[in-house]
Amino acid sequence: RQVVCFAGDGDFQMNCPELGAAMQSGAAPVIVVLNNRSYGTIRMHQERHFPFRVSGTELANPDFASLARVYGMLGEKVEKTADFAPAFDRALASPTGALLEIPIATEALTPHLTIADLHATPD
Repeated sequence: RQVVCFAGDGDFQMNCPELGAAMQSGAAPVIVVLNNRSYGTIRMHQERHFPFRVSGTELANPDFASLARVYGMLGEKVEKTADFAPAFDRALASPTGALLEIPIATEALTPHLTIADLHATPD
């Protein structure tokens, strides 16, 4: 059965050593990492309760696509929407699993919520 995982970069950083377990077991997952270079959920709570006073949410990430390749998986960075479908098809076809890194704006917290939205919403 095909496994597809969607994770933020902060979430993935907490579990990326499991790429080794996936490789060892032959699981071949497809992992899509949405990279906004931050712990977005933590930042969201900080911005809601302590506007403009965030702490410890910025991340310095590795090149996730390269990390996947080190583990023997397909690894690609997808920077344009039009490039996603072909990259996802390659990921699904990879016998060793794949990781697609999708850079997104640091401002983006969820698909429908930005930091500016939080500041514009009264409590």
